[in-house]
Amino acid sequence: MSQPITIYIDADACPVKDETYRVAARYGLHVYVVANSILNVPREPWIERVIVSDGFDAADDWIAERVGPGGIVITADVPLASRCVKAGANALSPTGKAFTDASVGMALATRNLMQELREAGAVTGGPPPFSAKDRSAFLGALDRAVMRLRRTAGA
Repeated sequence: MSQPITIYIDADACPVKDETYRVAARYGLHVYVVANSILNVPREPWIERVIVSDGFDAADDWIAERVGPGGIVITADVPLASRCVKAGANALSPTGKAFTDASVGMALATRNLMQELREAGAVTGGPPPFSAKDRSAFLGALDRAVMRLRRTAGA
């Protein structure tokens, strides 16, 4: 028997929580909303709010320790995405970018380079503003990830 499909949201700064809830409701999936602070979440039996300590990477650690095959992690945090992919899970950014074995190494290297440039005083500008196009790309990517997992599980 395969693991049920479960979604984990790295929620503190996630702009696509509502979109994730809609997709999860359509497919009947359980969602963990993991954060360092209290967030409002819909009162649904399939949505579980998890409040972790405010320790460094506490939410990331909670997710990484529990996720595995059948899991979908929504995060913009590249190191967390890397940990999840290594655990056999799917990881998606809020812009719909799928982190894979093939892409996560380059994403980590780029993240580390940008961090070093910022620490050296370079003005890197940060990410572009979140857009409607990003939201649409995310919805499509999440739907595809769920469908792919359902096919492989024979659901």
